[in-house]
Amino acid sequence: MIDLKFLRENPDVVRASQVTRGEDPGLVDELLAADEIRREAIQAADGLRSEQKSFGKKIGQAAPEDRPALLQGSNELKAKVKEAEEAQKSAEEKVNDIQMRLSNVVAGAPAGGEDDFVVLDTVGQPTTFDFEPKDHLELGTSLGLIDMERGTKVGGSRFYYLTGDGAFLQLGMMLLAAQKARAAGFQLMIPPVLVRPEIMQGTGFLGDHSEEIYYLERDDLYLVGTSEVALAGYHKDEIIDLSNGPLKYAGWSSCFRREAGSYGKDTRGIIRVHQFDKVEMFVYCKPEEAEAQHQALLAMEREMLADMQVPYRVIDIAGGDLGASAARKFDTEGWVPTQETYRELTSTSNCTTFQGRRLQTRFRDENGKAQVVATLNGTLATTRWLVAILENNQQADGSVVVPEALRPFVGKDVIEPKR
Repeated sequence: MIDLKFLRENPDVVRASQVTRGEDPGLVDELLAADEIRREAIQAADGLRSEQKSFGKKIGQAAPEDRPALLQGSNELKAKVKEAEEAQKSAEEKVNDIQMRLSNVVAGAPAGGEDDFVVLDTVGQPTTFDFEPKDHLELGTSLGLIDMERGTKVGGSRFYYLTGDGAFLQLGMMLLAAQKARAAGFQLMIPPVLVRPEIMQGTGFLGDHSEEIYYLERDDLYLVGTSEVALAGYHKDEIIDLSNGPLKYAGWSSCFRREAGSYGKDTRGIIRVHQFDKVEMFVYCKPEEAEAQHQALLAMEREMLADMQVPYRVIDIAGGDLGASAARKFDTEGWVPTQETYRELTSTSNCTTFQGRRLQTRFRDENGKAQVVATLNGTLATTRWLVAILENNQQADGSVVVPEALRPFVGKDVIEPKR
C-alpha cells in the first residue's frame, strides 16, 4: 500500500512507476481525487463533532424552559454528525480500495517487461560435455530420484515423488540453507501453509496473479505459494522492536501454486510443479536499511548456489515483470545444459514499506514515533534447484556427482544408476 503523503508530494514519480510496470497511471489521479474527498469529509465530520460538543455544554447551562428547544436542535445536529461520519467512512473505504489496487513504486528497476531484464553478473561458465547429456527427468528416473509417473497417478499432472537419494538431496539442500540462515542471524520458522484472506491480501498476492493461488472456499483460507506470506503476517498489527537491528526469519515450508496459464511451458519434469519445498528468508527493517538488506539477501543466495556447483547469472528484473509488492527484484538463474539456457532458481525482492503499511506493522524511531517497517524476502533453497544440480553434475555413465556441501546429508559422493 502506497504512502498517501508520498503520493501527494510525488504524483509524477508514482505515475512514472505505473508506466514502467505497464499499469494504469490514471489510478494515481483517481486516488488523489478520492484522498481529497476523504480529507474534506474528515474535516466536515470533525467540525460537526466539535459543534455538537459545544452544543451539549450549552444545553447543560441553559434555563429549564429553554432546554426543549435546544434538545430539538441537538437531535438535528446529532443526525448531521451521523450523516457526516457515514460520508467519512465511505470516503475512507474508497481510498483504501484504490490504495489496494495500486502497486508498489518501482525503485531502480529497468523499464520493460519479462524479456527486458539486465544481467548484473555471470558466475561460472555454462557446463559443456563430451557426451550427450540427459535432462533432469531422465537422470532422476534412471537414478531412482524422481517418480513423475506415480506422482501423476496419485495427484494429477505436475505432481511427483522425490524418492531415495532424491529426497535426501532436497533435505540436504534445505538443511544446509537452514544452517546458513541461522549462522547469519535468521530465526528458523516452520510456518502455517494455510492463511487467512487478509494476510494474503496484505502481502500483495491477490492481484493479477491470484489465479495461481489455491483457495479453500469452505474454510476461507489460502494455500501459500511461499512462506513469505505467513512470515509477513507474523507481526501484523504489531509495533516491533528494531532497536537492535532488523528482525530476520527463515521459513521452511511446502508451497503450492496452480501455475495457471503456464500449460505447455516447462511441463516436463519438476521445473513448474504444483507443490514444492522452500526455505525463504524474510527481513523486517527500517526503510533506510532496506537496500543494504537486499544486497545481503542476494549475497546469501550466491553463497548457496556456489555450494551447489551450478553456473548462474544474476539479473535485475524489469518493472513490468515485478510483482505488485516489489519495488525491485533480483533473480539468480542457473544454467540448464539440456535447454542451453538459464532458468530462475532464486528471487529476492525489496518490498519497501508496501507490505508493512497494508499489514500495519510498525516500529518506533529514535523519537518514539511509530513508523512503518520495510520488508524484504529471498529464496535460499527450493525443489527446482534439483534440475540444475542433476544436469550440471552428471557424468558420461549416467551417474551424478553430489555437490560436496550436500554429501554429509546424502551419504555418498556419487549417485549411480540403479542396477
